[in-house]
Amino acid sequence: MPFLRWLCILAWIPALVACSDSQRPMVPEVVASVSPQARGEPGTAPNARKIALVMKTLTNPFFIEMEKGARRAQKELGVELLVKTASQETSIEQQIQIIEDLIRMKFDAIVIAPGDSLRLVPVLKTAQEAGLQIINIDNRLDAEAMKGLGMAPIPFISVDNEKASYESAAFIARQVHKPAKAAILEGIRSADNARQRKLGAERAFKENPLIQVVARETANWKIDEGRDVAKRIFSAHPDIRLLFCANDMMALGALQYLQESGHDGVLVAAYDALDEAKRAIRAGRLQVTVNQQAAEQGYQGILLAHRALQGEKVPEVVLVEARLVTLEHLESLK
Repeated sequence: MPFLRWLCILAWIPALVACSDSQRPMVPEVVASVSPQARGEPGTAPNARKIALVMKTLTNPFFIEMEKGARRAQKELGVELLVKTASQETSIEQQIQIIEDLIRMKFDAIVIAPGDSLRLVPVLKTAQEAGLQIINIDNRLDAEAMKGLGMAPIPFISVDNEKASYESAAFIARQVHKPAKAAILEGIRSADNARQRKLGAERAFKENPLIQVVARETANWKIDEGRDVAKRIFSAHPDIRLLFCANDMMALGALQYLQESGHDGVLVAAYDALDEAKRAIRAGRLQVTVNQQAAEQGYQGILLAHRALQGEKVPEVVLVEARLVTLEHLESLK
């Protein structure tokens, strides 16, 4: 199977690399924040290193927190920071176009949370060849694809997604003492963090022999798709009693459907620790989520980029601690 997968990678990578700007459909890019110099912010030294943070979207509050962490690093280090995002987490062409623009703008480094683990590799190879330092955060780029293009190693910052999702799903799995059906809402299937979170949830459910997973579907990280996919799953399997969602946005959509349809008694586990998810936990509608410290990932990304640009040797992998968020945890914070 790894050999066949590698053949598939080799088949599409040349096509992606060969695409010219004229062949690619024009897509608008969304600028989350302009450079501090343009806004007249203090703390940016003359001739400061230019670092870009490229995220998936600002429609998910997770990435708003990630930018906050990056801004903290900017102030400490005195770098020039430009933050850009695509319009949606599925807008991969926008991310590709943003990186091409940053190459033309001669940035020193790119810190990227890629929307896709494979499709961003060719353009990041071009950036690396142009002399830009690349730091990968949140969702890991495909190692085989990078190796196939002869890329230099790229430092990676994230959490242990498989372990954290296992702990989230295990929290509700341990509450099952009689036969029960379960479902999993996945993220974008070509994203490594989505795969890892699915694997973790599957492992947790498998450990309880009373649990049968009857549905695995993607809702592409989105709240509206989370609601629609939950509706489809529960229409086919109305007796589902456990639901793991690979991020809070999909979980919030699923919770909306469960409330509207009167599906009571469903144990829901999620991932990201958004404020709205915490409110759902306090209300008893959501059982658990995961705080993967988005701000810390953004902070560490800018810090590593700066260190690399200074000629320092940086670690290949930095794992940020992921923390389980439950009602007991939230009550302890009062």
